[in-house]
Parts: sequence; structure tokens; C-alpha cells
Amino acid sequence: MLKIAVVDYDMGNLHSVCKGLQHAGAEPLITHLPSELASADAIVLPGVGSFDPAVKKIRDRDLEQPLKDIIASGKPFLGICLGLQILFDRSDEGIQAGLGIIPGIVRKFQPEPHLTIPQMGWNQIQFVQSVCPLWEQIDTAAWVYFDHSYYVDPSSPSTTAAAVTHGTQTVTAAIAQDNVMAVQFHPEKSSTTGLQILANFVKVAGG
Repeated sequence: MLKIAVVDYDMGNLHSVCKGLQHAGAEPLITHLPSELASADAIVLPGVGSFDPAVKKIRDRDLEQPLKDIIASGKPFLGICLGLQILFDRSDEGIQAGLGIIPGIVRKFQPEPHLTIPQMGWNQIQFVQSVCPLWEQIDTAAWVYFDHSYYVDPSSPSTTAAAVTHGTQTVTAAIAQDNVMAVQFHPEKSSTTGLQILANFVKVAGG
């Protein structure tokens, strides 16, 4: 059984992610130990909350360099929600530097009449990368669950794997670059579609 490490840095409900991974046939391991991260078949970095506290907790637990080393090694990596945002250089939400793994900035939705910020609830994603392991057996007009006020703006448009439109603003909903995949939405809250996305990641982890 594949062992998938779920990074524990006190920023989010890890157990719902673990249930989704178990449903996909993997063995999730909640850990903050670099040795256990390094020995896992793949890494999931979830996250709920604000940018600055998240990157500070990553650094307080001496996880920044181990995560960078693991990603550089080519091991499959999945970021979820805030776990996507902290991969970037910086965020308009705070002053801390991000991990800088994906070039780009985290920006806030611009106010519009009758637009709710944060975007909270179900919305439809549009695939940008037609060939992406996460989208296998996923409908091209799939609905997934979001809860966010900020979105990532990659420096390279080719990094964007899926987009979402909130009001008149079309923004990045997922990225994929080599072994790094990350989604702004919550697959663990996205019913059968979300479970299939997690299963697709497990399949990537299994080679």
C-alpha cells in the first residue's frame, strides 16, 4: 500500500484529507518529521487559514528546506487550498515570503457589486491543461468546493491547470508543473469528483 505523508503544521483539518486518501487505497501518515516525509511515496500539503501564519509555522518546524528538497527530488506533491498559496513567492495577504517553489503572487479578489468574498461554495472549473494526471475521469465541467478570498497568479500561464470564474474574475483554480500539483478548492469536500482527484494523485504516486 502506498504511503502518503500529510504535512502537519497546525494549519487545517488533516483528517478529512486522510479519509479521502484512504478511500483511494493509500495509507496516509500525518507527520512533520523530515525523515518520514522523505520516506513516503508522495506528499500532501493541506492548509486552512492565513498566509503569514502558515509559512511561519512551516519555518518554525524547520520544514521549508525538507519540502524543497523533496519536491526537487521529483516525488509527487499535492498542495490543497492554503497549501497551494504558500508555494508561491509572496501574498497580498501578508508580508512573509512564501516558499518560492512556484514563481508568482497570491492576490485578492477585487470587489464587485453583489460579489461575495470569500468565494465559498460550489463552482465549476475549466481545464486549462487538457493533459493533467489530476483530471483523469473528471468531467470537463466539474463542480468542486471552494472557500477562499485569495487566489494564485502564476508568473507562467502554462503552470495553470484549471481556472474558475467568480463574478467577472477568472482566476487559477489549480496548477501542475512537473511533479508539483496543487488545487485552490477542497477535494476532500468535493464529493465524488474530489475523491476521484485524490485517487488520481494516488495513482501518480504509484507510478
